[in-house]
Amino acid sequence: MNKSQLIESLAKEESLPLRKAEEVVNTVFGEMEAALIRGERVEIRGLGSFKVKKYDGYKGRNPKTGEMIKVASKKLPFFKVGKELKERVDLF
Repeated sequence: MNKSQLIESLAKEESLPLRKAEEVVNTVFGEMEAALIRGERVEIRGLGSFKVKKYDGYKGRNPKTGEMIKVASKKLPFFKVGKELKERVDLF
């Protein structure tokens, strides 16, 4: 399921106009994004949690040339699936 399918499903399920459903989905995702940018954890019970993980920089190797390169530190979003969803998916 992609974002537009989620919007269509929400509109149909809740009898909402498509624009209103899109606004709701965009608001939810926007708030989740803003919380992660602030370094906060986002938890959705029954689904899982999102957090930002910090990865330290390291020295790597360019596989094509063999040249040593410095890989900068970075922060990336990380999703951890919740127990309830894990169990529901495993049933099928």
